[in-house]
Amino acid sequence: MSAADRRDDKILIAVNGAAGKMGRRILAQIFENPKYVLAAAFERQGHPELGKDAGFLAGARKCGVTLKSLEAADRNVGVIIDFSSPEGSTACLAYAKSARKPAVICTTGLAADHEKSMMTASKKIPIVYAPNMSLGLNVILHFAEAAARWLGPDYDVEIVEVHHRQKKDAPSGSARALADAVRRGRGDKLADVHGRQGVPGARDPQELGVLSVRGGDVVGDHTVHFLGAGERVELTHRATTRDTFALGALRAAEWVISAPPGLYGMHDVLGLPSA
Repeated sequence: MSAADRRDDKILIAVNGAAGKMGRRILAQIFENPKYVLAAAFERQGHPELGKDAGFLAGARKCGVTLKSLEAADRNVGVIIDFSSPEGSTACLAYAKSARKPAVICTTGLAADHEKSMMTASKKIPIVYAPNMSLGLNVILHFAEAAARWLGPDYDVEIVEVHHRQKKDAPSGSARALADAVRRGRGDKLADVHGRQGVPGARDPQELGVLSVRGGDVVGDHTVHFLGAGERVELTHRATTRDTFALGALRAAEWVISAPPGLYGMHDVLGLPSA
């Protein structure tokens, strides 16, 4: 951990996507916890909130940190939390790599080439990447992999996720992560099926149903259904506030500043054993 990432034993945090819904909640949690110091707040070029005090974005008092674009940023930013867009996350990763600062990437909907870029950047800096920063959801990921291994192919698996009407990507990054966990547990190549209609016929044993529901202001619900003969097992996680994700991101930031270069997940942050 670099001394530049601390100030008077407090952790310096920079937030990319600070004017977004999640960015504002991370700012609020930083201001509420005395062990954190907001070092910088970033948004894309042309954003209407650029130049405003970050404290006002979080509904708090003036903090003296002005919202800037990454292009106008200096290097003394501590650990960077990215909760932006795929484009914003790409720019943030390039900045973190150039500045040699640890990063927590929370943005969802990332393409495969972005994940390759993270792998490359992780040779120089430590990066925590997770599609969902909730501690509880990441425990469910662990359980889903273990359940898939223990229950085996005699149990059909279907995943249902529910989010608010404004969510842009589907299925959610967390649903995709749950599907990947099930595949790891089963050790086979289950094919995702996104909804059914008409007369699709009997369910193929190699299907993995993933259904996305959108509406209202649901923060995020995920359920993995294991359906066997005469019984079913359901693993469910429900988030009722975005602060859940903000607190998880800050815990990851606190962990990653002491980590060597590498690409990590929330299972590393939580110290979860192998499923």
